[in-house]
Amino acid sequence: QVTLVESGGGSVQAGGSLRLSCAESGLTFRLNRLGWFRQTPGKEREGVASISVYGPTIYADSVKGRFTISQDNAKNTLYLQMNSLKPEDTAMYYCAIRLNAYYASLTPSDYTHWGQGTQVTVSS
Repeated sequence: QVTLVESGGGSVQAGGSLRLSCAESGLTFRLNRLGWFRQTPGKEREGVASISVYGPTIYADSVKGRFTISQDNAKNTLYLQMNSLKPEDTAMYYCAIRLNAYYASLTPSDYTHWGQGTQVTVSS
């Protein structure tokens, strides 16, 4: 089955940077749509960014110009480079795969497989 494992979270001061990684267990990674999502207690899960080798790459308005999503197909790894971090970026961050579909989406229900999450905390 598809297995996703996130890493790279931690605590950082406002204005700092973090890079999140998501390792996937199989070869299906490279040909599917991939996404990063985040969630804080009491709020719905929010789409952050999504990418496919077939395009397009999309971002939530709240992170445009600050975050960059990318994928390394040789390593079966998805990345989220987060720069100029703000306290409101604090959340549990999850990676996900949308199997058998390539249309751009930041809707959590469109994705089929999820990792366990990695915590990001931004202090001011």
